Parts: sequence; structure tokens; C-alpha cells
Amino acid sequence: MRTPMQAPLPSMPSGEAGLPTTRVPASNCASAARPDEKMDYAVVMIAPPLHRVRTPLLLLLALLWFALTTMPRTSHATEEPQYTVLRTFGKTELRQYAPYVVAEVVLKVSAQEAGGQAFPILAGYIFGKNKGQKKFEMTAPVTQTAAPVTMEMTAPVTQSAAADGGTLVQFVLPKGVTLESAPEPLDPRVRLRLVPATQWAVIRYSGRWSQENDDEHLGLLRATLAQEGVATQGEPVLARYNAPFTPWFLRRNEIWLALR
Repeated sequence: MRTPMQAPLPSMPSGEAGLPTTRVPASNCASAARPDEKMDYAVVMIAPPLHRVRTPLLLLLALLWFALTTMPRTSHATEEPQYTVLRTFGKTELRQYAPYVVAEVVLKVSAQEAGGQAFPILAGYIFGKNKGQKKFEMTAPVTQTAAPVTMEMTAPVTQSAAADGGTLVQFVLPKGVTLESAPEPLDPRVRLRLVPATQWAVIRYSGRWSQENDDEHLGLLRATLAQEGVATQGEPVLARYNAPFTPWFLRRNEIWLALR
């Protein structure tokens, strides 16, 4: 005579809510049988494999719909520096920016590493790591230069930092914040600076934050400006408008070149 542990465990019809069931030895399910009922097996429902359930797909579609319908509006609601569009060439704009104040840090790392290392430093300042523990709303964009630009353009770095290959990353402070009213950073690496009124040539694009994607659109920007006879100066500035968890196809990326 075969013991319950030696007996096969046949599959059973679907239980409640359509979930599949199986049989397990009653000894493993003490509450399965009534005191006056002798059971060798108890029927229990089991969770199906994730890939066989439609719920994750429906959830994914719901999240995608939410992103497509709400994220663009959220992006536009984020405060940006004021600018006026002077001319447009396809995807390229010539913009006149009003002055604004930034919190910035210069790191002696590559452009690919700078964003991840600079973000917690600058975020610490705007979220209260300053004298007075003042907090600011997050604005856009976060900008960085693959190489330092000149003092006349955005006044970001000294010549010694440029010689060491420093990478500049800037957070824009909200409208109305001045150098006089902005609280002093507690982190000595963070500096406050007034960015003067500047004219920029800008190309806007989506996609992943990769060197390949940035180089492709920088080439398009330079080619368009050359065709239109627009002269620029200095190094390109990368501008990121979205959080890292934003889907790549919804991201707003820009490259800026200062007009000569």
C-alpha cells in the first residue's frame, strides 16, 4: 500500500477566481480537514506563474497610459528659466535667456559620470542643506558641460579647473531668487552664481542619456547652424529636463551652443 507521500499529486480544476489548484498531503495542511473527516490530501489553490497572468500586462498598459497623459503636463508645470524664441530652423531654436541664478558644482570626472555624482550634492542644497535650512522647488533643466565654458558665457569655472578637465553641473534656482537672497551652501563644493542674459542655439530631442545620442544631435545642431550661417562659441551644454525614471521616449533633452 502506497503512503500519501508516495502517491502522485494530480492537478485539479480551477478554484475561486479561476486560480489553478493542486493536492498536498493533509499532514501539510492541518486545518484542511474536519475532525470527523479522514483526508489523505487537501485541495489548495496555487498562484500561477507571472508570465501566464494578464494582470501584469494590464498594469503595464495602465502605467503607460498614465505616463502619456500626465507626464507631459507635469513637465510643462516645472519651472524653467525665462526665454524668448528669436528664430526657428526645424528642430533648432535661437533663444534669448533672461538672467537666472544657479547652484553649481565642478567635478573632475567625465561628462558621463558627472551627472550621477553631482545630483546628490546639488539636491542636498536645494532640499535644505544650507544656512537657514531653506528648501526650494525642483526646477529644470539640470545642465552640464562636457568641458568648461568661458567666463563670459555662464561664468562657471576658473581656468585652473578648465586645465584639470573639470565638468560643470548646474541646478537652476526658482524665479525671484537672487545671489543676495539665496542661502549660503553648507557644502563647500556648491557655489552660487548669476548666469547673465545669453543667446543660445538649441536643439531639442528625446531618447536615452547616452554619448551616442548626444553626439548625433550635436552634429545635427552644428550642421543646421552652419547651413543658416549662424556662428557659435564655446563648448556645448547638455540640458536634462526629466527625472532618471522617466521613460526614454518621453524625455526632453537639449543641447545648447552660445551664439557669437
